[in-house]
Amino acid sequence: MIDLRRLHVLRAVAHYGTVTAAARALHFTPSAASQQIRQLARDLGVDLLEPKGRGVRLTPAAESLLAHADAIQARWEQAELDLRADDGDPAGVLRVTGFPVAVSVLLAPVAARLGKQHPRLSVRITEVGVPECFDLLFEGETDLAVIEATPRNPPRGDTRFDQRPLMDDPFDLVVPEGHVLAGRTRIDLSEAAREPWIAPVPDSPCRLHVMSACGAAGFAPDVVHHALDWNVTAHLVAHGLGVALIPRLAQLTPHLPITRVRCTGNPHRKLLTCTRGGGHTRPAVETALRELRGVASRAVT
Repeated sequence: MIDLRRLHVLRAVAHYGTVTAAARALHFTPSAASQQIRQLARDLGVDLLEPKGRGVRLTPAAESLLAHADAIQARWEQAELDLRADDGDPAGVLRVTGFPVAVSVLLAPVAARLGKQHPRLSVRITEVGVPECFDLLFEGETDLAVIEATPRNPPRGDTRFDQRPLMDDPFDLVVPEGHVLAGRTRIDLSEAAREPWIAPVPDSPCRLHVMSACGAAGFAPDVVHHALDWNVTAHLVAHGLGVALIPRLAQLTPHLPITRVRCTGNPHRKLLTCTRGGGHTRPAVETALRELRGVASRAVT
């Protein structure tokens, strides 16, 4: 019989990419995690890991086993939901996560509304980056996440996660007041091709969106400054240090001498909701998703 604890270690290795990273997430030593996988391999009579350079990779037998493991995990969660089903009214603790803008503009008002409408439900919010959202979902440490769609995310067909469209968040070109483009109601992004640019830091999910939008307009931006926070970006623009693409959801410091200009072609990022596979059927999550869609529909004008 398969030891489900050992199977979970194998799932963690597949998710995090290395035995060391999986062990860290599970609070094991690397040697203990390796021992769990070796014992699972002996129990099944197959090899589960094979050398790859200085690391390891999953064997075809391990990949096949993981497909069953993900289905087992989804069934187990459904069993818990069935056992805890009552009158369907949301109750208990709902843990939600998201990147900074999603927390500020979407999750905070949703949590406030849920607190008023469902006094038996306690919403806990954690602000994390997009990759960490997937880690927390995988580890069972959160129930619902709002994420950006990026090529680095797990594929939409990954059965461990249920990713669903929430909204499009358009990017506006932000320029200093008095800039030649500031008086326009809408521009083609190529008109800013010769400007100095302020872009997200290289490992930011939005960096991909900004560079793709510029590429689609036919140019590579001359990036002279990098920023992590959208308000930092806006302050750099306000001081005349460059122009930037900033998502419309981002709430910038009031009264800065900057102007948002809409772009033809509607460059945007897609926001998704994400739960563990089948997790959207939990009454608390289902209710939160309904509120979240309502807030999202009013968030961008």
